[in-house]
Amino acid sequence: MEIITKRPEKIIYRDGDNAVKVFSKKYPKSDILNEALNQSRVEETGLPIPALKSVSVINGEWAITMEYVEGKTLAQIMEDDPDNLEKYMNDFVDLQIKVQNNKAPLLNKLNDKMKRKISSLAGKVDATIRYELHTRIDGMPKHNKLCHGDFNPSNIIIDKDGNPHIIDWSHATQGNASADAARTYLLFALKDKKIADMYMDIFCAKSDTAKQYIQQWLPIVAASQLVKRIPGEEDFLKSWVDVVDWQ
Repeated sequence: MEIITKRPEKIIYRDGDNAVKVFSKKYPKSDILNEALNQSRVEETGLPIPALKSVSVINGEWAITMEYVEGKTLAQIMEDDPDNLEKYMNDFVDLQIKVQNNKAPLLNKLNDKMKRKISSLAGKVDATIRYELHTRIDGMPKHNKLCHGDFNPSNIIIDKDGNPHIIDWSHATQGNASADAARTYLLFALKDKKIADMYMDIFCAKSDTAKQYIQQWLPIVAASQLVKRIPGEEDFLKSWVDVVDWQ
């Protein structure tokens, strides 16, 4: 098998027409099975995602096998052709809105997942801030739209015919679409604030969403990102978590 990419605790291989994601022995079995279940439930919506083929054990390690999609990620395309970044961003937002217009009622609820993550930050984030974040979640409108949970250009593969395919549904939930948009904004902002602001402007215009509404989710999604403990992100994220009211 040919290695496509290596990530912490997992390696993705190509095996003919299949992509095989192999997890380390440390990776929780429940998370692997949940990822496969998420993908199968989202597949039922008819969205353009790789078809799930099997969940198995390879040399003592759990693996998910899915359809292999030949192409470039949208992130690569954006980087290779910066002059057309705004066009690609419009296409990206159109695809995200298409996802959010679907429902997958058996997925976990986004609000419950966010609350679990915030609670897990005891000792890392002040109790008063955690209380404020929980209260803010409770005050948000309750929706049941399909949320990807990690919607960014590196999780979109464009095939040779120009068709998009959305990958990595391990974080999928049902909930408020603006929370998912806030997370996408955060992922852009961690790399380039100017591009993040372009995304925000385009998303708000296309979805007819007030920017202030998405901004209310930013401390919440920043706190959820803190759980990952990615080197170099902590100070940036804490500065967002500490903000009670975004202006």
